[in-house]
Amino acid sequence: MSLRLAAIVEALGGELHGDAGRVVERLAPLESAGPEALSFLVPNPRLAGLLARTRAGCVIVAPAMREAALARGDCIVTPDPYLYFARLTQLWKKEHGPFRAPGIHPSAVVEEGASIDPTAHVGALCFVGRGARIGAHTVLRERVTVAEGCVIGARCLIESGAVIGGDGFGFAPHEGAWVKIEQLGGVRIGDDVEIGANTCIDRGALEDTVIEDGVKLDNLIQIGHNCHIGRHTAMAGCVGVAGSARIGAHCTVGGAGMILGHLEIADHVHISAASMVARSITRPGQYTGFFPIDDNATWEKNAATLKHIHTLRERVRMLEKAVAQASRPAAGDTLPQKQ
Repeated sequence: MSLRLAAIVEALGGELHGDAGRVVERLAPLESAGPEALSFLVPNPRLAGLLARTRAGCVIVAPAMREAALARGDCIVTPDPYLYFARLTQLWKKEHGPFRAPGIHPSAVVEEGASIDPTAHVGALCFVGRGARIGAHTVLRERVTVAEGCVIGARCLIESGAVIGGDGFGFAPHEGAWVKIEQLGGVRIGDDVEIGANTCIDRGALEDTVIEDGVKLDNLIQIGHNCHIGRHTAMAGCVGVAGSARIGAHCTVGGAGMILGHLEIADHVHISAASMVARSITRPGQYTGFFPIDDNATWEKNAATLKHIHTLRERVRMLEKAVAQASRPAAGDTLPQKQ
């Protein structure tokens, strides 16, 4: 497997400095790259030292690192090396990766009434329920379940073991037992969505659960019934989103983040890993927080107190400053002399 630098730049652009005929046999991190490898350097002062030490045959760098890169050898200069590298991986897989032919694997089960675009790929042991629709160039890896009535758009990738359209978690309490609420909605997934292995997206109770265009979901994520996830939002592994939550566009949720049900999250909200979102967020920004579990009454009192910690700190500082000023000798005063 190999590509020449000239072919890479012809396909992806960028300024090539060095031997256009150099053959790249693999893509590798700076630390482990050898002369046969192509690597990249993001504009980060902490990583600049790696450029001088790497043995990579060619390095993708930003314009600010052009001279340092030229001093060590071949380089490709581009405004965003990380984006360039992402597109390079796509090119590499297109040229060298396993080819997934369009069509339905013989072991897959497709119920009557389902609609699968001829360009889509349905892998081994998949299940596609009646009335489900799979869009153009979408790939279902092995053992994916798409339940009845669910819709997946074009150019999506659904990783192994994902379940699209399982029943939402809905029960009404009655005399100490639970009465099931039948889940009569579906799941609608837009275009260019990726869903990780063993992720589950529940069907809606009455309306559909909606995943908009460009959403990226990692492995082992739970999306509850009736949720609405805005376009180009990304979530890392083990995130849990409870039913009827609405998450805006261009949001991110770090690994193991939790979002309670019936909340609304604005566009461009970024939630740190392992944070618990217990209220709606109406303004863009970075949010972080987790509070230890306790009996509910104590937890609510402590949470209310924590909200005022910053104000209390400022009041303490003002009091300390006032005490310090009051204890200073006034102008003209003299300290008592030792006898």
